[in-house]
Amino acid sequence: MKPAWSAQFDAGELGTTQALPVDGPITRDWAIGGATGAGVKVAVVDSGIDASHPAVGAVQGGVVVGLNERGEVQVVEGEHEDLFGHGTACAGIIRGIAPECELYSVRVLGSRLSGKGQVFAAGLRWAIENGMQVVNLSLGTGKRDHFAELHDLADEAYFRQTMLVSAVNNVPVPSYPSQYSSVFSVAAHDRTDPFHFDYNPSPPVEFGAPGIDIEVAWMRGSTIRATGNSFAAAHVSGMVALLLSRHPGLTPFHVKTVLHALADNAAPAGRAAVASSGRP
Repeated sequence: MKPAWSAQFDAGELGTTQALPVDGPITRDWAIGGATGAGVKVAVVDSGIDASHPAVGAVQGGVVVGLNERGEVQVVEGEHEDLFGHGTACAGIIRGIAPECELYSVRVLGSRLSGKGQVFAAGLRWAIENGMQVVNLSLGTGKRDHFAELHDLADEAYFRQTMLVSAVNNVPVPSYPSQYSSVFSVAAHDRTDPFHFDYNPSPPVEFGAPGIDIEVAWMRGSTIRATGNSFAAAHVSGMVALLLSRHPGLTPFHVKTVLHALADNAAPAGRAAVASSGRP
């Protein structure tokens, strides 16, 4: 008798799969050259998106997730506003990098930029089940009560080839889902070029991107200067949208491999990086 799951590898049962379609070094031109984000659905799970902001442009759809009077989670589809400005900031960054991506707003945070764990989980579930290819999670929770549910959702996203890009906490405490290996965990570095990022060879945080004293879109068509890992995550979401636009169908491990190769601190082939700094 064969072990469980092995029947999927029987002759006639196993489907074909594509190798990473590259015949040499992974370059930026191969990865994102000419890409605009077209055809890629990006969900911003946050405080909402102001679709009228000039840095954002059109929003293709979205939902508001909250609790009803009985304390039950409800999901309401339709247009909505940003209650804080944070979601608009992230959406503006993504739009600036991937101008033709399809943005979807999943509002789970209120006017104080806070929310319930079960509401966050429901918003994430909506994004996964509705075919989002990239989900920007510039939020998280440190409560272990939600660890298992969010971990299950992160695994489901991975198996569905949905890229979860998650900011790590701005203070040195664990937060979820950024601690999970299946997500793209991101912190801020102090450079400003939106198309450049680093890879950290000592996770759990894997990628560093601009997020320190940068100008971001905000409420009522304004901009502010702000700092936070949230904004770094949005930069990586934009880059992932570009990559998927140029190369549809890549898996999360493909995308991580490509980002690793494109990182500013990646050592050239055949030359080891300096262990003390991670720099070539």
